[in-house]
Amino acid sequence: MELWQHIRKFGLEYCDLPTMLWNVSVFLKLLTLNIYGKNKSGIPFIFYVIITAALLCYFYIYLVSMLWFVIVRSRETNDMVAAMVVLSLGISSEIGILKLLYMFVYIDNIRGLTDAFLDFDTLTIPGSRQASNLLRYMRDVKKRAIFYWMVVMGNATLYVFIPFAIPGRHLTEDLLVIYGLEPMHESPNYEIALIIMGASVYTICYISANVTCYLIVVIGYVESQMLTLSDEVTHIWTDAEEHYKKVAKLANDNFLTNYDQKNQIMNDYVSKTLKDIIKCHATIKTLLNQVEDVSRGPIAVGFILLIIGIIAELLGGLENTILQLPFVFIQVGIDCFIGQRVIDAGSIFQQAVYDCKWENFNKTNMKMVLMMLRASKKPTAITAGGIAQMSFECLMAATRVTYSAYTTIRSSMK
Repeated sequence: MELWQHIRKFGLEYCDLPTMLWNVSVFLKLLTLNIYGKNKSGIPFIFYVIITAALLCYFYIYLVSMLWFVIVRSRETNDMVAAMVVLSLGISSEIGILKLLYMFVYIDNIRGLTDAFLDFDTLTIPGSRQASNLLRYMRDVKKRAIFYWMVVMGNATLYVFIPFAIPGRHLTEDLLVIYGLEPMHESPNYEIALIIMGASVYTICYISANVTCYLIVVIGYVESQMLTLSDEVTHIWTDAEEHYKKVAKLANDNFLTNYDQKNQIMNDYVSKTLKDIIKCHATIKTLLNQVEDVSRGPIAVGFILLIIGIIAELLGGLENTILQLPFVFIQVGIDCFIGQRVIDAGSIFQQAVYDCKWENFNKTNMKMVLMMLRASKKPTAITAGGIAQMSFECLMAATRVTYSAYTTIRSSMK
């Protein structure tokens, strides 16, 4: 029964930040990554053995054998199509490995970031409208993470098991020759290649799925908080009126008709609420900047690998790389998607500040609203190396550059 309760926490019934970070941490433990600074638990020794063996398989196939095949073997056979297919496999798989490497290098920053998000989340009052809205928005974030995880791992499953549906002996990639395992389709080389290729595919997809899910959750939390603050801003004056009615119930009838007293009480409430929102908004943007500092490097290199990988896949022929293309595209595409969502959330907050009925406020509160408007105009975004903001526009620009480079290379090869 207790096991079932733990399994249920991976579903959409539990969308609070602590549970979602726990969901991610469970999968990351197999990669020997502990994202918690406080209250971190140990990692079983068997996980170190599993991930070491899996990474050795991956590096031997998609790094050592790939380089040997592209540089040596393909030149001997003069098969450039096979070289491009195998090269695209190696390049595409490096995006996830790069993100994992960055997490290990910046693990102290990651742990500090996780703790900072959890500490900030405790400031939300349980049962309040803000908490309810936050959970509603975080539900969409969890849907996003689950969808991405299922697509990536589903792609791995298709890639590994499709050869079994084809008559004869086939591997996940028949064009690739593993160094030292020739002839590839004779026993026991075939069985060994089948196992280590399958293990390598699941390893790289597992890494990509779970490392990226951490970014989806924390960046999604920033987006959810921005949208929640937008709701709070638009309700400021209405909440002030409700607050005044509660205060007035404790006073005499003359109190209700005293306009100056009413205006003072309502603006005092507005002032307190605005200060809380300003503080919350500043903290959220600080946390996003910390996430951006950690992720800008791998995202930038990921974009470069995306362009090179897709070019290689197109040169190798879509009929040979049909399952690789969605794997590469979704890895960078999800970065652009969550980046676009954060940008949109910042724009919604800016519009909400302007629509907060500030014309009813006193001069002091109007000045605070003006300060909030100025602060909200600063972009809320994640970037690729601090150069390009991650957005749909950026993804389309990368796609255009990729296709232009492909057509140029293709025409020169002819």
